Amino acid sequence: MNLEILDYAFMQRALLAAVLVGITAPAVGIYLVQRRQALLGDGIGHVAMTGVGLGFLLSWSPVWMATAVSVVGAVLMELIRWYGRTRGDIALAMLFYGGMAGGVMFINLAPGGSNANLTSYLFGSLSTVSESDVTAICLLAAFVVLVTVGLRRQLFAVSQDEEFARVTGLPVRALNLLTAITAAVTVTVAMRVVGLLLVSALMVVPVAAAQQLSRSFAATFAISVAIGVSVTIGGTVTSYYQDVPPGATIVLLTIGAFMLLTVAATPLARRRARAAALVAAREAGDPAECAIPGTRTPTGKVGV
Repeated sequence: MNLEILDYAFMQRALLAAVLVGITAPAVGIYLVQRRQALLGDGIGHVAMTGVGLGFLLSWSPVWMATAVSVVGAVLMELIRWYGRTRGDIALAMLFYGGMAGGVMFINLAPGGSNANLTSYLFGSLSTVSESDVTAICLLAAFVVLVTVGLRRQLFAVSQDEEFARVTGLPVRALNLLTAITAAVTVTVAMRVVGLLLVSALMVVPVAAAQQLSRSFAATFAISVAIGVSVTIGGTVTSYYQDVPPGATIVLLTIGAFMLLTVAATPLARRRARAAALVAAREAGDPAECAIPGTRTPTGKVGV
């Protein structure tokens, strides 16, 4: 990377924001993937648009206003998940699309506001990351890291099996709410770099890519964060030199990393399957050659 890029204050701010986004998005996303709530970030992004619009209307910081509205929206989503029953999907749809409509309406009601003001928040923008944005992003990112790392054992337990976590005495509902709130904060951290409409990809795809290499939670966490930081920095630098949208560039790089790791992990997956079949054959008391490809051993493993 040509270091002249660091001569510009706006690029210094953009790169700092990119690194923080690359850390926080996968750090939260790993719990959402475990909970099968991969699209939660997308829904929160829709709700955050109302916060951005209110920020313009009330002449307050759009980042902080979006954070407040996103947190409220995330709590409502979690409550709907608990109590919504069969009508929950309709309530969530109204919340998502109402958030989008509210953002468009409020920003058009703001003095001098127009839909063009939403573009940098929807798809990310390097030149519009201000010093106040960086301060807000740093504070919010610190909260996300504190929660996702400091409470990783508890959050992992709840994400894996809520009933078991409840039996062990963990405050499941409180931890679920905290996960939703942390996801909401992450969305507002990422919106200036990736954009509200694309942030969900950065929360999910690096985790999916990391899972191609490891099944260990700790290793998956570390690899996904490494991928997140790499693609956000790479996308930000590419956006500067090639004059392309940063959010789209980052997401495409993330998908490219997933495809590359998927191809690279195929031989590794075969070796793991072969080793598992051999172990199963030994446990069953059969010679290794009895693990016939395509057949199941007495323990249920597939021979390769």
